[in-house]
Amino acid sequence: MSVIAQVRIPASSFELGRVLEMQGETTIELETLVPLGERAVPFFTVFEESREAFEENVRDHPSVQSIKIVTKHDDRTLYALKWTVSRDLLFEGLKKSRAQLLRGTGMASTWEFELRFRDHEGLSEFQEYCSDAHIPLEVGRIYNPTRPGSGPWYGLTPTQRNTLKTAVEGGYYSIPRKMSTQDLADTFDISDQAVTERLRRAIVTLVDNTLVAAMDDDEFEPVD
Repeated sequence: MSVIAQVRIPASSFELGRVLEMQGETTIELETLVPLGERAVPFFTVFEESREAFEENVRDHPSVQSIKIVTKHDDRTLYALKWTVSRDLLFEGLKKSRAQLLRGTGMASTWEFELRFRDHEGLSEFQEYCSDAHIPLEVGRIYNPTRPGSGPWYGLTPTQRNTLKTAVEGGYYSIPRKMSTQDLADTFDISDQAVTERLRRAIVTLVDNTLVAAMDDDEFEPVD
């Protein structure tokens, strides 16, 4: 099963971190990274008042081909950056370990990433790569993507579990049906509409935290 790791890396230890060098309290959010042949185009949001100075610094970097504004809203600006990804050892490591970048947040001195790996071996491979490449890597929380926080009961509340269990054991889903909606509602002293809605929410939660999460694993796509 795939795993998700939250990691912290000094901004000065990888090329994109140096490209997007910032001052003060400015924050950058990496929205997505689109592979285009030998390049990768990151889209990122900058929370920045001195936008012109930031753009000038980025344009002067030798790895940058161009930086364009995609959209602006209030105090944030969304950019697209054409940049030579092959010069970045960090992203080369992500590619080799077949990792998927889910989220990235940059500050003046550090970047925090949420990375998805096919399994724990992929994460270990990435850690070993970073060690060999002299990239300081601080690994924080590691979890399986079967909906973090869903717990041992796949996100079902005690009431939802009890209602769903009673419905299955009582033959509510049998053919022919052995328990009616009203029978089930009477068991819990609620209306038939309320018990139907409770079952609906329970089934949606259960499917989302099991089948959908498992399908997400099957559709895992690494960074190219």
